Amino acid sequence: MRTITMYAVVLLTLFIVHNAVAQEGDESKVELLEAQKAKIAQQEKLALKEEVEAISKRVESGEITLDEANALKMKAAEKRALNIENRIAIIDNKIALLDRNGTENLELDTLNFGTRLEIGYGGRSNDGERIFGISIKENPNRKKVIYDRRTYSDLVVAIGLNNAIIEGQSLDDSPYKIGGSRFFEMGWQWRTRVFKNTNFLRFNYGFSFQFNGLKPKDNQYFVSLENGQSVLQEFDYELNKSKLRIDNLVFPMHFELGPSKYTASEKSIRYSLKNQFRIGLGGYAGFNLGTRQKLKYEIDGGRVKDKLKRSYNTNNIIYGLSAYAGVEGVLLYVKYDLNPIFKDAAVEQRNVSLGLRFDL
Repeated sequence: MRTITMYAVVLLTLFIVHNAVAQEGDESKVELLEAQKAKIAQQEKLALKEEVEAISKRVESGEITLDEANALKMKAAEKRALNIENRIAIIDNKIALLDRNGTENLELDTLNFGTRLEIGYGGRSNDGERIFGISIKENPNRKKVIYDRRTYSDLVVAIGLNNAIIEGQSLDDSPYKIGGSRFFEMGWQWRTRVFKNTNFLRFNYGFSFQFNGLKPKDNQYFVSLENGQSVLQEFDYELNKSKLRIDNLVFPMHFELGPSKYTASEKSIRYSLKNQFRIGLGGYAGFNLGTRQKLKYEIDGGRVKDKLKRSYNTNNIIYGLSAYAGVEGVLLYVKYDLNPIFKDAAVEQRNVSLGLRFDL
């Protein structure tokens, strides 16, 4: 009998505690909702301020007249006032729902909290947790939209022709094949709007892997001499392929200029580069990852393929100038190394590339 009485007391105590916790939980959620009502006016006023500043900027640039700007500001103010009224009405409805039903049989997601704490006593949480289970979860239905996004990122891929400008010679006299020498570049860049209310100037920065290839003419290949210099010499056999490849990791930086399409909505301000012309001017700096030479030839009817990974006395530090121009993500691209390809060379050579760049 004593045991039954003890169980009854324990169950009664748990029931009283559960009801007290539930009531306190309801009160705390109402307080959170009331706090949200106070924040709504602040959020809408801040959004209105940014819209008004953007409209004023359009007047300064001559895009719209003062009368048009005043009409747009009035329309924006009316929209924000309605937003405040409607959003507060939604909060009031949620408070009424809590007052009438409490949290029992009520999905917390309907309250649209960004983060929520669940105590699973007496029931099952969304992921199956039962009595005394505690979980902190992010509301999956709530997506934060950045009102004014100033930084974007792109995958950058470039490909084209590669060669070398040699001191005292023209490009026509280059010892490297014009069509056979090529480059490939792949990297990632971030594009940040410089000024707050205009997207005409952007700062681009990131990193890229460059693969610069040089194919010598006239059956020649590179040889490292005892004095450390790398020179071209004629190969003993008929070469099917001779190629030197220099791999670099560089960090490009460009100032990009060009128009963009401005769009504004209740939730965001955006500047689009779709179908817009743009030009970028800047440079890059980095270091050499490795140099290798590939030779293909035949001896007594047998095919031979040599892959020689050596320094060939190439420069370890890479730096140069680069520029691009085009529409949207398809751009004409040129880059020029200011550092000589080979250290201590009798005649200095500098890598130059021309091709297409794609910002994906």
